[in-house]
Amino acid sequence: MSDLPDIAADLRERARYYASLTDLGLPPRPPAAAGDEPGANVGPASDAAAVLKAVREDVGDCTRCKLAGGRRNIVFGQGNPNARLMFVGEAPGADEDAQGLAFVGRAGQLLTDIIEKGLKIPRKDVFIANVLMCRPPENRNPEPDEILACQPFLEQKIDAIRPKVLVGLGKFGAQWLLKTAEPISRLRGRVGDYKGIKVVPTYHPAFLLRTPSAKKEVWEDMKVVLGLLAE
Repeated sequence: MSDLPDIAADLRERARYYASLTDLGLPPRPPAAAGDEPGANVGPASDAAAVLKAVREDVGDCTRCKLAGGRRNIVFGQGNPNARLMFVGEAPGADEDAQGLAFVGRAGQLLTDIIEKGLKIPRKDVFIANVLMCRPPENRNPEPDEILACQPFLEQKIDAIRPKVLVGLGKFGAQWLLKTAEPISRLRGRVGDYKGIKVVPTYHPAFLLRTPSAKKEVWEDMKVVLGLLAE
């Protein structure tokens, strides 16, 4: 139990961060128009794709936080612009940093299995992104200032795609979507909400590589995802 002070300090810092999310100087999202409910992009697929392209252009060769100095590639995220299902992870790892694509390493291979073998959905039909677009040194945890720097772009991606279901992968993905400092062990098993979109928190695939016994809980979460997509 010697790590309790560190855990408490981390939770206090994250609580301060999430408390700050209502005062970022960002314009509020306008009320949803008719037909703008989650998972119902009424325009052609190119509309969402065009918005995502514009967001990527706005990101540019980003230097908005200290991670810019150590990255190889920005990992914007990829997938179907009109996806009904979107995954939000933590941050790029070494493989993702090298290729500029989200979830392409060992954890990404496991995520592909979850999507294609478990959910029976082609990976190309979902959208996958991360809280951070640049790899933290030595894969350390994201820091609040880094999360804040990337936050407007992730919000814009979700607003453009308007999926029916969001899956928060691991502590940082789930906490960001649900604006809470609760640990993932308490968040999973509950359905949350992000701007009217259902949120299903679950364990990160990298955690499953270390703890294969947790795959059972993730499968339970994916059954919830399937139920929400079927509604």
